[in-house]
Amino acid sequence: MKLPPEGARWLISLRWLACAAVFGITAVTSALLGVVVNPLPLYLVGCAMVAYNLLFKLVATAPGAESNIERNIFRQVVFDLTALTLLLYFSDLPRNPFLFFYVFHMIIASMYLRGRTPYFLAAMAIGMVGLVMLLEFFHWIPAFPLKFPSENGSPPPLDSLYLLGVFAAFASALLIAVYFTTSIRRYVDRAHAEIRQKEKMLGIGQLVAGIAHQIANPLDGVQNCLKHIGEKVKNDPHLTEYVQLMTEALERIERTAKRVQAFARPRGITLQSTEVNAAVEATLEVLGTSHGKNIEIRTDLGRVTPVQGDPYTLQEVLFNLCTNALSAMPHGGALTLRTYALGRKDEDQMGSVAIDVSDTGVGIPRVNLEKIFEPFFTTRASSGGTGLGLGLCRMLISEMGGRIEVRSVLGQGTTFTVILNRAEKTTTKDGE
Repeated sequence: MKLPPEGARWLISLRWLACAAVFGITAVTSALLGVVVNPLPLYLVGCAMVAYNLLFKLVATAPGAESNIERNIFRQVVFDLTALTLLLYFSDLPRNPFLFFYVFHMIIASMYLRGRTPYFLAAMAIGMVGLVMLLEFFHWIPAFPLKFPSENGSPPPLDSLYLLGVFAAFASALLIAVYFTTSIRRYVDRAHAEIRQKEKMLGIGQLVAGIAHQIANPLDGVQNCLKHIGEKVKNDPHLTEYVQLMTEALERIERTAKRVQAFARPRGITLQSTEVNAAVEATLEVLGTSHGKNIEIRTDLGRVTPVQGDPYTLQEVLFNLCTNALSAMPHGGALTLRTYALGRKDEDQMGSVAIDVSDTGVGIPRVNLEKIFEPFFTTRASSGGTGLGLGLCRMLISEMGGRIEVRSVLGQGTTFTVILNRAEKTTTKDGE
């Protein structure tokens, strides 16, 4: 899912509220409550926040700012973490109740930034807080203790065990926040991609159904005319043979059109307990034994539990993957079908079962790995490829609650992995 350009501007607007909160809370806690003994450093940090927020506002409105959204948000979060650390340092960081406000920055960074950047920012925040705690504990930097009404005299000295406990809780909270937010972000990205894929395939299905309908109408007329012609030439064996061949060809076209219409018609998939190994063996039977020269088919079927799926749909997907694998080995090679349980190795689907369809063919370039599931994208257009097969496979597997992954190395081969959920005790149905 593409990052919205409003992200950087939204952070700027939110920061104005944060600046107002800094001045307001500092004024109340120093002038009215007397908790903050020395408010001047806090006011200076607040002024610095206003200054760099104005700078970010100018940058966000500059031409070409939308092309550097993630970079601008990264810079804003770095500045905010630094400002928050200074605010907490000048207001008794180890005992300040606003210490866990860092979590909000971690959530924002995990929502808008990709890769390992959120973890880098979490490590940066943990490092700055840990450094301040360490320096204050050894009295290497001046302390700015808060003066609570219940305390008589000077605040107690910092206890090492207390600091260690606060730091451990702080670090774990930040890392957990980043982990869960990035996990949710990946799930949303994957769901968004699947929705887009389904929308494309639905549009293609409607288009194909319309074309098939347009073919079927004139086809009926041609068949009726040919039937009358056959009655007129039944005394000529050669013409009768030609008419019979034409009739059979038209019947094949009619059957194909009806299959296309039936396939394009919206329908659900019946989810039931499905034996993965049985589906693999049935697919190999349909695939047959004529695969070209120097082609070897291997199986490595593990002891796996039944999955939640549709057996015929699963066979259709595996057949498509196998035919693609065979096409990728024009000079021979090995096609391997392997089944195994992922168990707890799969964070998204615990107890899931995987099916690998591997070949030793030409491989797929890295730039094409994200495109191969797009409708009409094909690298085999010259040999009759339509670019619909893999997109359909991913849509069907998604309908069964699973997912499909791909790994490939040029010149070494490709592996498609179908991952399905373990079957439940009760049978469920989808789309009825």
